[in-house]
Amino acid sequence: MRLVECVPNFSEGRDPATLDAIAAAIRGVPGVSLLDVDPGADTHRSVFTLVGAPDAAVEAAFRAVATAARLIDMSTHRGAHPRMGATDVCPFVPLAGVTMDDCVQLAHRLGERVGDELGIPVYLYEHAATRPDRRNLADIRSGEYEALPEKMRDPAWVPDYGPHAFHARAGATVIGAREFLVAYNINLNTRDTAKAKEIANTIREAGRNKRGPDGKFVRDAHGEIVKEPGLFKFCKATGWYLPEHGLAQVTMNLTNFHVTPVHVVFDKVCELAEGLGLRVTGSEIVGLVPLEAVLAAGRHYLAKQGAYPGVSEADVIACAVRSLGLSELGPFDPAQKIVEYRVGGVRPLAGLTVTRFLDELASDSPAPGGGSVAALCAALSASLTAMVPALTYGKKAHAAVRDEMGAVGVAAQPLKELFRELIDRDTEAFNAVMAALRLPKGTPSEVVARDAALLAANQGATRVPLELLTRVAADLPALVAACIERGNPNSLSDAGVAALTARAALEGAYFNALINLAGMSDAAFVAQTRATADRAFAEGSAAFEALSGKVRLELLARLEHQGP
Repeated sequence: MRLVECVPNFSEGRDPATLDAIAAAIRGVPGVSLLDVDPGADTHRSVFTLVGAPDAAVEAAFRAVATAARLIDMSTHRGAHPRMGATDVCPFVPLAGVTMDDCVQLAHRLGERVGDELGIPVYLYEHAATRPDRRNLADIRSGEYEALPEKMRDPAWVPDYGPHAFHARAGATVIGAREFLVAYNINLNTRDTAKAKEIANTIREAGRNKRGPDGKFVRDAHGEIVKEPGLFKFCKATGWYLPEHGLAQVTMNLTNFHVTPVHVVFDKVCELAEGLGLRVTGSEIVGLVPLEAVLAAGRHYLAKQGAYPGVSEADVIACAVRSLGLSELGPFDPAQKIVEYRVGGVRPLAGLTVTRFLDELASDSPAPGGGSVAALCAALSASLTAMVPALTYGKKAHAAVRDEMGAVGVAAQPLKELFRELIDRDTEAFNAVMAALRLPKGTPSEVVARDAALLAANQGATRVPLELLTRVAADLPALVAACIERGNPNSLSDAGVAALTARAALEGAYFNALINLAGMSDAAFVAQTRATADRAFAEGSAAFEALSGKVRLELLARLEHQGP
């Protein structure tokens, strides 16, 4: 799957009819999902987030830009957010199977269409920039819409696409390719915008103008004002006031959250606010946020609390939301705000109750079947492998293994998530095989096409249990062994069941891989897959048999030691 994210920002945050028209233009393109619309009345700006295949994303973005140009009149626009066009900025972001170079090409394609077909000046920025001085969005947008008439008379401001002439209604549009940007605002218990800007100047990469002891700006040998760099790279920030909430915010774009994480900025702003006699009351994510950014924040605050780190993904997210105060101005719903959750969709089987899953399993439908049950067994094993450390961590009697148990729990949680995902992926793979079987075969060309589709579907259906098999064999034995050998002795039976369910998952996955290989025409694929499956099954079986045997002997020994 090739997926790209596109995040057009429109200079309209107050008229629902205009926003609905832009949304309808996007939704009218097949292969595109509009994941989020985040309007702001005070900023008079809305951030749209769409995801789709590259070609579809370009088409959806063009239709949205055309709709905005028709409905938004920049000559009457006023808002708190810097802006220079009806569609102010429109970046492409690689998500899956797409490189940054691919997104640069998409930016050029969109820019050319917007310039040629809509007559709007287009400037390219970030990775798509054609000149170093146009890489930074703030540099291009300097002076905003009001400066455009003068800029468009300057040869230095010839656009990358479109006419070198002022477009009074639509302004100019900046299109580019960038890494994932986290639009993040921190709330202060004040209405004083100056104090919010003071904090912003301290943290932003661009920093502030340096002043000397006399209070005047320090200048270099060329007469240019010297800058004091800010604290954080890839951080663009300013301060503003939100009348609807009666508070000032430090508003920022974090253009590389790997280098400058959300929680690091939040903690520093809390410290700076206290130095100014203020308090941070919460924060907000505008648009969507990557799962990794939220998990990093949750783990950070769990560690500060000295809490057990091997909790579920949902609990890590909940800790991040509480610690950052992300629900102060409105509810933070992870299903809606985290990009992976929006793109990934709903897993129908994994989301069922136990009773409903069992009923579905016991029906006359061939799927879900043994493959999904094998994945469920693996998920149960990983869950128990996270539970035993949780019951060991923090206990004085087990202080010597505290760190090890924490690491075991942290390692088990993503395995649990993977195996839960495979519950549905196994059934989806089976459904793909059935769909291939239903293809027409009335002509020689249809037979060839059906055979090719069937082979691809069968290979896909084999790869799912093979992934389950190899991951269970490679990743679970050492974790289960740690639970058995150094976990809380009162949870030894739980650790034993983790070994047994892992063994069931292993053998179930092996059975499903073998049945899918039977009759497959690709001999090389069969040989390679069979060798991998045999090796993983042999290694995993020996490990889990030894572990369950150790638990059995230990429990019997305890019973005998207790006596009658």
